[in-house]
Amino acid sequence: MQVVNKVSPNKEQTKGFFEPGGQGPIYMLNLLKFKDKAEYADGRETDLTGAQAYALYGAEVSKILIKLGGGGMFDAKVERLMLGEVEELWDRVAVAMYPNRQAMIAMMQSAEYQAIHHHRDAGLAGQINIETTDAAGLWLGTELSGTGPSARSG
Repeated sequence: MQVVNKVSPNKEQTKGFFEPGGQGPIYMLNLLKFKDKAEYADGRETDLTGAQAYALYGAEVSKILIKLGGGGMFDAKVERLMLGEVEELWDRVAVAMYPNRQAMIAMMQSAEYQAIHHHRDAGLAGQINIETTDAAGLWLGTELSGTGPSARSG
């Protein structure tokens, strides 16, 4: 499997995002890789690291998510690779919950989001987003009762 970090979706991914999806919440798994030093498109000088620039974006995006009925579910530093092989590890893993795909689209098109998006672009060297549905687990008030195979295995 080849893994390619990107900062923006390709045309096919963007098209698929705007197609109808499931009615329930989506949990977006974010694998994040930061630049050593933030690089703003407008050329501004900064002492921020990529992680610090992305943190500015993340703090504001969290506020928008809450207004839309979603929120950050998980955020952690990647420590090491436990199983498998990749050429390079991601720096952080985060999971954000959106009540539905339309809420995520609304967020991305909002003036609030557009005003902070430059911090994301300045900080990220690459990102992989995986849209997931049919979530189950103790944090959701269930005992891994989803319908997927991972709900029944360890």
